[in-house]
Amino acid sequence: MAELVYAYGSEPYAERIEGSTPSVPTRMNLTPFIIYEDDNILAINKPAGIVVHPDGRTKEDSVSEWFGKKYPKSKTVGEPIKLKNGDIVEREGIVHRIDRDTSGILLLAKTESGFMTLKRQFQDREIEKIYHAFLYGMLKEDHGTIKLPIARSTSDFRKWSAERGARGEKREAITYFQVMKKNKEVTFVEAKPKTGRTHQIRVHFKALQHPVVCDKLYAPSKPALLGFERLALHARQVSFKDTKGQKHTVVAEYPEDFKNALENMKV
Repeated sequence: MAELVYAYGSEPYAERIEGSTPSVPTRMNLTPFIIYEDDNILAINKPAGIVVHPDGRTKEDSVSEWFGKKYPKSKTVGEPIKLKNGDIVEREGIVHRIDRDTSGILLLAKTESGFMTLKRQFQDREIEKIYHAFLYGMLKEDHGTIKLPIARSTSDFRKWSAERGARGEKREAITYFQVMKKNKEVTFVEAKPKTGRTHQIRVHFKALQHPVVCDKLYAPSKPALLGFERLALHARQVSFKDTKGQKHTVVAEYPEDFKNALENMKV
């Protein structure tokens, strides 16, 4: 069966937004950031700085709230989470998540069929994800596999660790990487996580002593390079199957900070 490929600037979507490439949503309207849509599944190129779903502690705009308003018939799709205080946080359409300061592809489910189709693929590790990131320093190897289990950090409840001293259950974590560009200060890398652990790419490269540029949680003392004011991590490409078994690959165009960093990075 043929694989269909969609890019952020592809004709149907470029036509819809008049050829523009917005860098931030207007009044939390993520419609211009849609890069794939069928009756069951949606993919957006999420801008950095937007949380995927509420955490129950703070009030802020989220992808799930936008999704619920745009697709009211899909408000019951997804699995809510129950907080320790008993509150329920609805997560309309959410099947997986990427960090607030990570830009790039996020898949959403419009129907229960779409939700179960994507959920099964994530559980079976059939969905192929590719991330692009800028790292501090020069990676010695041009390609490789990072096989380091991840557990909770002992230094901060928000952090995870693939280094000595981590606490609790250690879970398998595997990341493949390929260097695309590098100099003495920065390495631009493509990372393919086989597993989907929280902060996996950030934690794995920190364990190699090459954390992601402008990672304020895992590398707070390092300078912001290449003009970045947020985590230099972008969910570049995702491949998945729709409810009929047709494979699709979606590609998210770089935001302006990534484009500028690539232009300014000297080799």
